[in-house]
Amino acid sequence: MDATEIKGKSLNALSRLCHTIAVEKGFWDSERNLGEALMLVVTELAEAMEAHRRQDKANFREEIADSFIRLLDLCGGLGIDIEEEIHKKSMKNKKRPYKHGKIC
Repeated sequence: MDATEIKGKSLNALSRLCHTIAVEKGFWDSERNLGEALMLVVTELAEAMEAHRRQDKANFREEIADSFIRLLDLCGGLGIDIEEEIHKKSMKNKKRPYKHGKIC
């Protein structure tokens, strides 16, 4: 699958695509630093916040997409079946109390 074929694909398929592109662009040339990879996700979310503060809706959407791309790349690189993990966690959350028993 190439970048032009991503619409309507499963999360796992998108994960494979994002990871393939990241490998092609040199982000996995050596053992991936997990802390660095996670902080790159945080960085994209911070950039989304800045776009929101500027009311730049187009850039906000792009930065949210970048956040997902970084997460999906990480899942692809670590062999995480993200669809299964989201399903399991959603079923766990469904059993939790309102606001998980907290006030906010």
